[in-house]
Amino acid sequence: MTDGRGVDHVIEVGGPGTLTQSITACTTGAHIALIGVLTGFAGEVSIPALFSNQIRISGISIGSRADQENMIRAIDANRLKPVIDRHFPLQEIGAAFEYYESQAHFGKVCLEL
Repeated sequence: MTDGRGVDHVIEVGGPGTLTQSITACTTGAHIALIGVLTGFAGEVSIPALFSNQIRISGISIGSRADQENMIRAIDANRLKPVIDRHFPLQEIGAAFEYYESQAHFGKVCLEL
């Protein structure tokens, strides 16, 4: 998908079972946000691949259920609504990414399922 260049950012939800795949998909200087461990907590990591490609991995926590419930109450109480710039049908996902990459949007770029 990147013509061999590799990706700049990975949102990793699988954990150790898919982390090697994510590392392999990265370009030099990429960032992996580890937000899930759906395949477990222990596994092998290719340290040489991280070093040679200067890949950064950050563990991202999402907070507790109580934190999310408090946030939802605050959003509802303040009647906050996201600013949506444009909708794209799922069939036009490529165009949606191109539009997002152009930085011409103000607000969210949405895909309709």
